[in-house]
Amino acid sequence: MMTEGMQIRVLVAKPGLDGHDRGAKVIARALRDAGMEVIYTGLRQTPEQIVEAALQEDVDVIGLSCLSGAHNHLFAQVIELLKKHHAEDILVVGGGVIPEEDIPLLKAQGVKEIFTPGTGTLAVVEFIKKHALPR
Repeated sequence: MMTEGMQIRVLVAKPGLDGHDRGAKVIARALRDAGMEVIYTGLRQTPEQIVEAALQEDVDVIGLSCLSGAHNHLFAQVIELLKKHHAEDILVVGGGVIPEEDIPLLKAQGVKEIFTPGTGTLAVVEFIKKHALPR
């Protein structure tokens, strides 16, 4: 958990070919409005680009948004690249249109939480505030 007064740095990313970013922008704004520093990478990022940006920006959290159905593959690649760079302390959360049956696999791979459609922004903010680790 972050200590009082520390600003949480969050990278919001859209991996893969998914071209829908309204949800990611809503989350980015909610996190910013909650006092977090938010870096939004934009559309169609590779896992390599996402991890590189996360390391360069020294973020505490990576929020991945996927609506294309490639979440199992793309989220796992981000987790593996973080391990390769010894950055497993970065909290990874995901969201988007993700079937319930895929969530246990994603969590087993290292994604700490999955937020599906209908999840309120306050729930995302509170989860990140509770689970982000100081870096």
